[in-house]
Amino acid sequence: MGSKNKLKKFNENLNFQNLFQPSRDDILKSNFKFKGRWSDYFENSFPLTLELGCGKGEYSFELAKKYHNRNFIGIDIKGARIWTGAKKSINLKMKNICFIRTNINLIGNLFSDSEVDEIWITFPDPQIKIQRKKHRLINEFYLGLYKRILKKDGMIHLKTDSEFLHGYTLGLIESNEIELIHSNHDIYSNNNAPIDALKIQTFYESHFLKENKKITYLSFKFKYE
Repeated sequence: MGSKNKLKKFNENLNFQNLFQPSRDDILKSNFKFKGRWSDYFENSFPLTLELGCGKGEYSFELAKKYHNRNFIGIDIKGARIWTGAKKSINLKMKNICFIRTNINLIGNLFSDSEVDEIWITFPDPQIKIQRKKHRLINEFYLGLYKRILKKDGMIHLKTDSEFLHGYTLGLIESNEIELIHSNHDIYSNNNAPIDALKIQTFYESHFLKENKKITYLSFKFKYE
């Protein structure tokens, strides 16, 4: 993408009413204005789903079109990518979706405890090198964050082309006594994958499928005492 095109998107982002771009300092110094009050933003109390590392927001966008009685928030740090989902949502005048441009490790400052009903993580960088472990969106630190903001029956969905990340997550689920709901090593060869894992494809997924890569899926939820 050319620098002029990126700049144009960054400028448009500033005027999108469905896109929040708080600075890191603002998030850390004070509670985000809708933390614990996302029902005020959406003007309803429908269940809240997050897409973390949403990229162009394909999953948030398609789920929001399908489920009018749910609210969706896509979160990513890449402004030129998140522009796509925000722009498409505005064009369709969708009221049950918005986006936040920020780092995922700050979500504890954006959502109150037990405020979120569901989390989708689709095709994150697996960060295979051990020194990059802390950057995986599935690790001990992030699981702690997710557990805090999720409601007790809140579900996490992981869809990835990385067998490494799939296996690593299964290991974390077992070692942390997390309840595994569904595991599938090749969703398009097995007929028991959830419909939302099958019917929505991201830009990256389409690319991986052309390379004949297997797409894996996991869903799980935390156990509480």
